[in-house]
Amino acid sequence: MFDTATLLIFVTASLLLIVAPGPDIVFLIAQGATRGAKAGFITAMGLAAGNLVHTVAAALGISVVFQTSAVAFNLVKFAGAAYLLYLAWKMVRSGGDAIELKGESQAPGQSLFWRGFLMNVLNPKVALFFLAFLPQFASPGVGPVWLQMLFYGVFFTLMVVLVFGAFGIFAGKLSQWLARSASGRVGKYLKWLVSGVFVLLAVRLATVQR
Repeated sequence: MFDTATLLIFVTASLLLIVAPGPDIVFLIAQGATRGAKAGFITAMGLAAGNLVHTVAAALGISVVFQTSAVAFNLVKFAGAAYLLYLAWKMVRSGGDAIELKGESQAPGQSLFWRGFLMNVLNPKVALFFLAFLPQFASPGVGPVWLQMLFYGVFFTLMVVLVFGAFGIFAGKLSQWLARSASGRVGKYLKWLVSGVFVLLAVRLATVQR
């Protein structure tokens, strides 16, 4: 039986961590603002799905590899940085001189989902976060620790779905407003702004330490 007080503390701490500005939210807002509300929500679901991978890895002890092996940590983080640079390159190379703000995604939903998923999974710092965060709420007296970690990880992911989903939809509504009220120059500037955001996220990930 899960302790109510512990669960309340977990929910409060989780919500504060989820809404704290970070690479995931920046990435999410960039996708929603340039591709619309639906794209923002789908990207949010991809980011949330990545959390499930980290949850299972933490519960099974796989994330310990990133904590103990500098090689594994660096391989994953550089893969993530390379992926972000690839997204920046795709944005710059996209047809036309500006982003066409229509409020609806022109990219396949599956592609947007996997962008969010890979953005999350290819960040070893997220793996270490789950490895450090989830065990704090598990108690051997309640039951198997790994099972409790799975429970809290899934619960955390559900909160991510709600919060990130709202962020993604809000960013999409912003793109609709820009499409109606802003001149075409906004799309041009936004294209380079989003590309720059991807590059900055890549640099941030590539320079992160364990």
